[in-house]
Amino acid sequence: MLEILTQKLTSVFEKLGRKGKLNEADVDEALRQVRLALLEADVNFKVVKEFLSRVRERAIGSEVLHSLTPAQQIIKIVNEELIVVLGGEPGRLASVPEPPAVALLVGLQGSGKTTTAVKLAVQLKHLGQRPLLVAADTRRPAAIEQLTLLGEQHDIPVYSENPNVAATTICQRALKQAKERGMTWVIVDTQGRLHVDQAMMKELADIKSLVRPAEVLLTVDAMIGQDAVRVAQEFHSRIGLTGLILTKMDGDARGGAALSIRFITGVPIKYLGTGEKMDTLEVFHPDRLASRILGMGDMLTFIERAETAFDQQQAKNLERKMRSGDFDLEDLLSQMRQIYRMGSLGRLVEMIPGFSKFASQLPDAEGEKQLKKIEAIILSMTSEERRNPAIIDGKRRARIAQGSGTTSKDVNQLLNQFREIQKLTKSLTHGKLPRKMGNIFDIPLR
Repeated sequence: MLEILTQKLTSVFEKLGRKGKLNEADVDEALRQVRLALLEADVNFKVVKEFLSRVRERAIGSEVLHSLTPAQQIIKIVNEELIVVLGGEPGRLASVPEPPAVALLVGLQGSGKTTTAVKLAVQLKHLGQRPLLVAADTRRPAAIEQLTLLGEQHDIPVYSENPNVAATTICQRALKQAKERGMTWVIVDTQGRLHVDQAMMKELADIKSLVRPAEVLLTVDAMIGQDAVRVAQEFHSRIGLTGLILTKMDGDARGGAALSIRFITGVPIKYLGTGEKMDTLEVFHPDRLASRILGMGDMLTFIERAETAFDQQQAKNLERKMRSGDFDLEDLLSQMRQIYRMGSLGRLVEMIPGFSKFASQLPDAEGEKQLKKIEAIILSMTSEERRNPAIIDGKRRARIAQGSGTTSKDVNQLLNQFREIQKLTKSLTHGKLPRKMGNIFDIPLR
């Protein structure tokens, strides 16, 4: 997400920092490089012009040029102005005096509406809400089946009818059922089209008039670049939007749409879709995204993911085992599974301050493939072998390799890596770090 822009801006500010004292010409040259980086990242030209004008006005002031750390002052200004461009306030869903609240999801075909509807329902459920999904896309083949299947997988009720029934009728009946069942949110998955047309807009306007949604959320594919801005403008002018959900942000290394769409349309971004799994819908925080763009990390999101993924009691037990030297392969497997729930390695690394430049060196597919191999090997061991790997001899290694679809060499490598981890945990409990930690899990770097 925004990888190219982050790399270029980091390079610009590193050069600026090496200069020490700055003059107006230095600032102008740095801002010229920032301008090129923003345009290459597919940020709208009007946004770039307005943004740099405000940054320059503040950056050439005496409090910056005459300060002890002028480069850091400029980074601070750029960060603050990025937050302004992104909207300032974090994404929040509207509240209603009397539930259920209705969220109407709209967008073009292929923008990810159906999966986003389920992701939103999953997130609301985790927050203690009672969501009902409504299959109102009666034209796309298998749309109803897809929503129903995903709903069942996550234990979220789905209201659907025969595709021949009008979408307005389905929404009206679904809302009635939601009230009867005491649901707190109704999430409506509407029809998408390849092009914005009058018939589609009229249907959406009719549904909106009927269910009076608290939120009209446009799901827009971030990978279509500046077309995302145009689509948002058209939807907003015709039906009125309350928020935006940018999907496929993990697949767009440029990410200019995120920096343009709020500024141009005036519609707040409420969520970012950052992966295919159902827990990869992030509440949009302008300040956190600005920090990530500038390579400053996003520890708040990292901590929130960790708190969601990690069981607190397990964490206490793990700490106790580490301190006593009883950390075994059962514990390693448990921790790996919890890390899986936090997201891909690359996206986790980019949230840690100072580490974003290494995110591109951790190919998600290869890294996760290696971790799954480790999981398969551990699962092929007996409970006794996991607790006491020292008993694993050549015969046991061969059996474990056969059971996990790996080789004896792979098993031996894991056992050696585990011994290194045990040494590391002992060093940590004594307040020391080994001189060479190495690449413990042998995850390939680019």
